[in-house]
Amino acid sequence: MSTSLYPLASLSQIEKSPSRADGIPDILEQDLRAFGCKLIHEAGILLKQKQVAVATAQILFQRFWFVTSMKQFGIGDVGMGALYLASKLEECPIRMRDLINVYDLLLHRAAHTASTSLSHARAEFKYIPMSYFGNTFYDLKDALVVAEMQILKRLGFHVHVVLPYGTLINYLRVLDLTGHEHVCTRAWGYLNDALQTPVYALYAVPTIVSAAILLATRHLGIALPSSPESCWWELFDADWEDVWSVSGFIMRLYRERSAEDQMRMLGMVSKKGVRQWLDDNQPIAGHS
Repeated sequence: MSTSLYPLASLSQIEKSPSRADGIPDILEQDLRAFGCKLIHEAGILLKQKQVAVATAQILFQRFWFVTSMKQFGIGDVGMGALYLASKLEECPIRMRDLINVYDLLLHRAAHTASTSLSHARAEFKYIPMSYFGNTFYDLKDALVVAEMQILKRLGFHVHVVLPYGTLINYLRVLDLTGHEHVCTRAWGYLNDALQTPVYALYAVPTIVSAAILLATRHLGIALPSSPESCWWELFDADWEDVWSVSGFIMRLYRERSAEDQMRMLGMVSKKGVRQWLDDNQPIAGHS
């Protein structure tokens, strides 16, 4: 990965990630990345983590999959490891036990929601906490420690993250949009949603912020200078093709996903589930 101000994926990593090299289709990899980041986000809320820690964890999670395949490590374990590491980096550490319990709760709740959607039955979700003296808890604890170490090792200890929120406020001031409350709120939301995509490991922050502003202003019907001689995104050294690409990544998050797709992703949270899927779909994966 290149290391200018912060690590970005190289061209070879973008063209064929380790997971795609192992036979996981690009669309499925993107869905698994998004699901892993969604778990990090929900766990951060339940653990009352700072937003900067949650965002940092999601970016580290996305970077990890440009150097490692999902066949080697599960998205659940790596998500826990990323949030645990980010909580230390942002000086708001969390207890291992709390993190493991929250992840176990989230996965059980997601499985319950998906199964009830498939069966069209309404059943109340009841969570039974795991035993602190059982093998499951200690296995998850070991997986969490390994995941944190592997993130540091495989990223070469390049864990510096630049978050986009301050840049967004500055750009809105330049464009005289701070008076539009809905623009600020919507653009901020797009930046948060973009954390579920790989864009923070692919593009510079000015490009991502420009894409968030583009989506917000277009959806609200606010016109900005875009003629060939005065394009507003050029003020921020952003290239139009890159801005449009980031916008596409974000908008793809909002497509409908069936209950079957959700169940498939839940089954692939662990590396064992990914390997089972690859074994079951080897002919399909081989032609993807």
